[in-house]
Amino acid sequence: MKRIGVTGHRSIPDAGLAHVEEGLRNVLGGQPGPLEALSSLADGADQLFAAIALEHGAELTVVIPSGDYEETFRDPHALAAYRRLKDRATQEVVMAFPRSTDEAYYAAGTYIAETCDRLVAVWDGLPARGHGGTGEIVAYARALGKPVTVIWPEGVARD
Repeated sequence: MKRIGVTGHRSIPDAGLAHVEEGLRNVLGGQPGPLEALSSLADGADQLFAAIALEHGAELTVVIPSGDYEETFRDPHALAAYRRLKDRATQEVVMAFPRSTDEAYYAAGTYIAETCDRLVAVWDGLPARGHGGTGEIVAYARALGKPVTVIWPEGVARD
């Protein structure tokens, strides 16, 4: 079974959303054989990746950064989507952090990078805004020698 993990921004500008969706569909739809998708189901790229992976028949493994992760969702729609996707997961991995911290996010991101065969990064190419951010996880995966597919529309800046 091929394992594809995701790291990405929580905020995808409307101007880039169609490009990101198409890129994710191309990556996930072009995989022969069984597929496992690894995601933390954060709002934005993680949830979009997981939903598209499930559409393509992948098994979903949810990597939860902390015991209070659900409490970090400020948007009720994002929380509802998180719960729906989590309910469809085949496997759940919970990091050993009681609270959501940068360390917890880093642990979840590095777990995904270590476990996957390929990392998909919905990433604008800029440095991470905090420990455990997208840029840091991409660098970590590359240091491990993992192939990384970056999806981001040229000329689009995130908030």
